Amino acid sequence: MISAVVSSAVVRRTEQWFVRQGAPTMIEGYGFRSHVLPRMLPALTFVAVGSLAWLVLLRSTGLSKWVLLGLIVAVMVSAWIFLSLFVRRLPSFSRQTTVVLLVVYSAMPVIVPTLQYVVNDEIITPGAENPKAELWVNALWFIAFFGVAFVATMLATTYGLGSLLKAAIRHVIADLRNSVHLLGRALPPMLFVTLFLFFTGELWQAMNQLRWPRVSLIVLLFAAVTVLAAAARLRDEIGRVEQDLRPEVLAVACQGTPLSGVEIAEPLPPKRLNGRQLRNLLIMLAIRQLVQAAVVGLALFSFFVVLGLIVVTPDIAAQWIGGSVTPSIIPGVPSAMLRNATLFAAFGSMYFSVISMSDAEHRQRFFAPVLEKVERTLEVRAVYLAVRERAGG
Repeated sequence: MISAVVSSAVVRRTEQWFVRQGAPTMIEGYGFRSHVLPRMLPALTFVAVGSLAWLVLLRSTGLSKWVLLGLIVAVMVSAWIFLSLFVRRLPSFSRQTTVVLLVVYSAMPVIVPTLQYVVNDEIITPGAENPKAELWVNALWFIAFFGVAFVATMLATTYGLGSLLKAAIRHVIADLRNSVHLLGRALPPMLFVTLFLFFTGELWQAMNQLRWPRVSLIVLLFAAVTVLAAAARLRDEIGRVEQDLRPEVLAVACQGTPLSGVEIAEPLPPKRLNGRQLRNLLIMLAIRQLVQAAVVGLALFSFFVVLGLIVVTPDIAAQWIGGSVTPSIIPGVPSAMLRNATLFAAFGSMYFSVISMSDAEHRQRFFAPVLEKVERTLEVRAVYLAVRERAGG
């Protein structure tokens, strides 16, 4: 039996563990004022200080730009580190503090141009044909910048994207270390599907005319299909994991967490997840799937570029395209070749991600490790809720 005092400390450390794992929404009572805004504070301060320093100081002093830029970066990083240490304890802001912070940040689109006007005596281009219109355009740019920064920071903080990004980088390194096994299993079926299409003349003609922004949209479309497939699979997996809350399973999941010393004598009842928690788990799974797909896609891209350099000579490329060949930034390499390689790499990555979630053999080798983190998060959450209830909320 754990005392209420000890359980309260364990609950606090477990909530910090959820934040580090990129699943902050698993915290009971998770809300904007109590959890999101305090952790947004370093990023918002970073944006505010950076905008003030860059737009005001850079144009109002005679110091070297490089020296001033170093000073700006030092101030911004120092503010970030100091506030990050403060919010690491998950402080909860009062209603008055929340209002003050939001009002100050909302006033930044007014404060920055006002200070610029006071220091430089102008906030518009000298000799502008329509000063009033330019003034309104500048004001809208300031409002849009701070608004987008606030929304992006809120979403990233709410769903723990920073921690998920760190975990994704670690997984990339692990995938690269095991690249021989990963690519040896993934490349053959991908090449079987895409190899002969690479030599289609009509496709080379289309890729010669298609610009990179449109190719990027195609890649994003394939990534969206991967995310949708992961979302459909995740709902099935959550239903299975939530029903498997036996003591031996929970004990293994809690090892290495603040709940490792909690004794569980009987199965715990399943807990329903709300929409925000489901989205958090979806983002966790989608990022891992996209990172794994990116490793496969990079290998496919390299393969098709090397294959094109060997097989597709300039004369063959001109014959397939049926006109002038658009050169790329790489001397001697047509843009159509790079765009074709990008297209097939994106398609192959999507195909691999979908197969890894549906095919039994691929699922065991590639998708099962991805689900381990999601499963463990749900299991730790069940124990966390039980301990929190014992501690009196």
